[in-house]
Amino acid sequence: MGTVEEIRRAQRAEGPATILAIGTANPLNCVHQTTYPDYYFRITNSEHMIQLKQKFKRICEKSMINKRYMHLTEDLLKQNPNMCAHAAPTLDARQEIAVAEVPKLGKSAIEKAIEEWGQPRAKITHLIFCTNNGIDMPGADFHLANLLGLQSTVNRYMMYQQGCYGGAGALRLAKDLAENNSGARVLVVCSEIMAMTFRGPSEAHLDHLMGQALVGDGAVAVIVGSDPVVGVERPLFKLIAAAQSFLLGSEDAINGQLREVGVIYDIKKTVPGFISENIEKCLERVFTPLGISDWNLNKVYMQQLWIHKYLTTTA
Repeated sequence: MGTVEEIRRAQRAEGPATILAIGTANPLNCVHQTTYPDYYFRITNSEHMIQLKQKFKRICEKSMINKRYMHLTEDLLKQNPNMCAHAAPTLDARQEIAVAEVPKLGKSAIEKAIEEWGQPRAKITHLIFCTNNGIDMPGADFHLANLLGLQSTVNRYMMYQQGCYGGAGALRLAKDLAENNSGARVLVVCSEIMAMTFRGPSEAHLDHLMGQALVGDGAVAVIVGSDPVVGVERPLFKLIAAAQSFLLGSEDAINGQLREVGVIYDIKKTVPGFISENIEKCLERVFTPLGISDWNLNKVYMQQLWIHKYLTTTA
């Protein structure tokens, strides 16, 4: 019998975590950003708020977004008119939509990733599900595992209400799992729909407009694993390092509160300032241990390297 250290060494992978496949999915319903202000104020019966509509148009124009995908179609919103109000009790209706649809959208992204991966889904050892929607038990991870027909022994991790950094947090967890469990194949999926956050405008809460202008529906799935099987698995990226930082004093910059009216997002105008004042420190923390001082130059190089690698591995 080996020592504890020998057993642990054998349990770990030899190489770094790699991304073996990527898949994405969106609902069929698509709305162009240029027409979204007219649609948004019409469907919420708010066209009398002329000045607010003009402000919303300017926000949409500056968002650099061309189109958005939404599970909430016009017919579905008409069936749930209280969701178009700014603060009507609608949590039950929103939950019913989110609990059912978030795993389905995630499944669509996963199926594309598994097809690219080329391995049977029975080889998936870990599942990480990240979403800001729904808080039922069993969670979305359990429902997704059933939808996919994963092994009953799959190790599940559910990440709720992580906000915009949820995807990065999920990859950080996947890296640790892949590198510390030899042979692990970690399925990571992030799936979001607007069912919990969509609401009409309010002249008393201008900051709520920002979330309505930016947020759309979509899902992404990646398969992460170390020591790729030569000739079978084709890694796209290596996950070399993972880190997390929170900015002191930023706790009120972006808030999300789950209430009877759904999830209310407050996005303050201080957010760009917090990012611009702290982004260089974060980059230094990540790149300095790797011997990289000019991350802009290396970014271009890495993009070129990835394009070359992708073209040669998929030819």
